[in-house]
Amino acid sequence: MQNKSTKIGLFSAVMLALGSLIGSGWLFGAGEAARVAGPAAIISWILGAVIIMVIAFNYIELGAMFPESGGMSRYAQYSHGPLLGFIAAWANWISLITLIPIEAVASVQYMSTWPWKWANWTNQFMDHGQVTGLGIVVVFFFMLFFTMLNFWSVKVLTHFTSLISIFKIGMPTLTIIMLIISGFHTGNFGHSWQSFAPYGSRAIFEATTVSGIIFSYDAFQTVINMGGELERPQKNILRGIVISLSITAVIYILLQVAFIGAVAPSSLAKGWAGINFASPFADLAILLGLHWLSVLLYIDAFVSPFGTGVAFVATAARTLASMTKSGHIPAWLGRLERRYMVPRFALLADLGLAVILVCLFRDWSTLASVISASTLIAYLTGPVTAVSLRKLRPDFKRPVKSNWLKVLAPLSFVLTSLAIYWAMWPTTVEVILVIALGLPIYCYYDWRYGQLSLKGQLKGAGWLLVYLVFISVMSYLGSAGFGGQDYFKYPFDFLIIVIVSLVFYYWALASRIDGPDLVAAAKVNHQVKLEG
Repeated sequence: MQNKSTKIGLFSAVMLALGSLIGSGWLFGAGEAARVAGPAAIISWILGAVIIMVIAFNYIELGAMFPESGGMSRYAQYSHGPLLGFIAAWANWISLITLIPIEAVASVQYMSTWPWKWANWTNQFMDHGQVTGLGIVVVFFFMLFFTMLNFWSVKVLTHFTSLISIFKIGMPTLTIIMLIISGFHTGNFGHSWQSFAPYGSRAIFEATTVSGIIFSYDAFQTVINMGGELERPQKNILRGIVISLSITAVIYILLQVAFIGAVAPSSLAKGWAGINFASPFADLAILLGLHWLSVLLYIDAFVSPFGTGVAFVATAARTLASMTKSGHIPAWLGRLERRYMVPRFALLADLGLAVILVCLFRDWSTLASVISASTLIAYLTGPVTAVSLRKLRPDFKRPVKSNWLKVLAPLSFVLTSLAIYWAMWPTTVEVILVIALGLPIYCYYDWRYGQLSLKGQLKGAGWLLVYLVFISVMSYLGSAGFGGQDYFKYPFDFLIIVIVSLVFYYWALASRIDGPDLVAAAKVNHQVKLEG
């Protein structure tokens, strides 16, 4: 058992979450969302916050019930068996791995636009929005640095992220204030719904996923995945998530407002879709004559992605280490270094895969779409697991238990399904194929060590396998605005997804398994202390 002195307190947990949440999303998200939805991108940020808050609600209960490191890779297995658990964990892990290179790419992209003569050599890092060979080398170096900061101790990690997070909150706040007082054009927000939402209501939903908004809010799971290292997890998981997500939502929404108001009306001759800043806020600061602010923004282009990158290296490693408990990936990946209790083999494996990913996907927006879709697929299991465990083990200790779960669980399942659809064809099917690549690994280890019959496993996971086929087909046949063939036009495509998703939700509840994994769940839950 960990000594209390080595545990993470609430303040450090919030700082760690903020260090993850306020990353490259704030540097690029507002610019990308404005291009897609115009001023109505403000609604996209609010919608994204609501969706993630509703999703997080399910995981707050689960995280408090099972305060273990890498917990989000285990919950679905407790209620539905190893196959569903593996698919959910694999999808979540893919998203976490992709977060490591995206933060490094963000730093390199801002470096490539440095305006100073002595820094002309950094212009070679990017070419037409893609990281070049030289840029890849710099990205590798950054990812190695992220990994090394996690290599020795969780205390080194929390001291670093607590310090860096204070700067990361201050810099967006300063940017908001300076852009508003230096050149705020209220006319940019339009004078009617048509001018406020020039690309229609559909673009509001599209921006939520493809502009990195869902990705920007995703890091709430940092608190849950480090639950085993938190002081008083039965209280601090809830507090950490609510506090960090609330602060982040306010910052992101105000950043979008500041960005829209700061763009010169003369730059909108071709509409919002014609705005294309390589370094959005730094470019705006230069145009407004705020050169000192642009310098700080270029500095923050290191600080924000570095803080997020470091935090997610920790989260991804603990997720991979936790996945070894299922017996479907090599056990040595979960081995902890004895002195510092850090999963070093998992850290190195994650670094190797992050290198491969950045070689395949060399721009920020593509990586953001991959992260959003894979994360959302993993999140489908959260509401299903939370409700199923109430039915399977009503006697489990639940430090956080709300009567609203019976409403919010199906709502979060439906919202998650819609957000996956908003990722657009062909991103949806590409991510599903990447997730499917993990199945051969699972099948090999299950053939060697599996304890549950294939029929039993398909009972627990069959609904998700069929669901992935449904959402792929729906993405292809759906409205043209979301990349589909327009057989189902907007907004009727939304109606179909809502109705069919509810069918899958109740199928998933009926697929719960009262199996041996609940024995392991009971052992973890037994450690929970209820405060009266």
